Amino acid sequence: MMEINRSYLIGFPVRRLAGAGFALIIGVGIAPAALADEAYAKTRLKGMSDYMSAQKNLSFKYDTILEVVTKDQQRLALAGSGAVVINRPDKIRSTRSSGFVDVEMLFNGKTLTLLGKNKNIYAQTEVPGTLDHLLDVLRDKYNRPLPGADLFMSNPQDQLMSGVYDIKDLGSGVIGGAECDHLAFRKKEVDWQIWIAQGDKPYPCRYVITSKLIAGAPQYSIQLSDWKSGDAVAPEDFAFTNSTNAKKIELKDLPNAEDLPSNFIRGQTQ
Repeated sequence: MMEINRSYLIGFPVRRLAGAGFALIIGVGIAPAALADEAYAKTRLKGMSDYMSAQKNLSFKYDTILEVVTKDQQRLALAGSGAVVINRPDKIRSTRSSGFVDVEMLFNGKTLTLLGKNKNIYAQTEVPGTLDHLLDVLRDKYNRPLPGADLFMSNPQDQLMSGVYDIKDLGSGVIGGAECDHLAFRKKEVDWQIWIAQGDKPYPCRYVITSKLIAGAPQYSIQLSDWKSGDAVAPEDFAFTNSTNAKKIELKDLPNAEDLPSNFIRGQTQ
């Protein structure tokens, strides 16, 4: 079994360079103007939050990297990907797959269904309410946080800015061919960065969280692609149909959808 320091950042409410055989350490100098421009960074984050909140229908694909740190301080990166379709205020379909999990989640405003495709099993429970309520329940009650959930709650700014004490505008970057504003924020427990598309559709392109409480400072990152909103989102059925004759089990017996190999065990936060 390989013991890892706990670095599950997927649902953390924001409440390295290595080559072939060598490592590179760099010092980054940031111009005083960039450090000082908090107002612009706040404006861009609010613009992203307002835009996201205004989208009744949205869909995107995503790729994630979850870093873990082994007991002997080796950093490992575990990759996954998926897709999300949202119909506000209370419907979502999400898929997520990696080398260790293949899951689908459906919510129709009342019933939550979690389908383990690789084992052909599913669980259901009643969680009536909004999408915000569902995301809170998934994280706090069931320890099954949805990747990047902070970004598509009804008011992302509230989720992201709580506890922030330092803000930096780092200029622009290019993510998936889209020019983005690059912003960095600091909190007591984590540092986080976000890249927001420039133009009249300021959607998030990449979101990175770095733990400050775990030795090795592991990161969780999510990159969004194939972004669609409004009428561009294909109609979706959010009801579960058991087309594969999956076996129904209790939610507590459904394996957790972590992107971790079965031979990994959790250590303690350091």
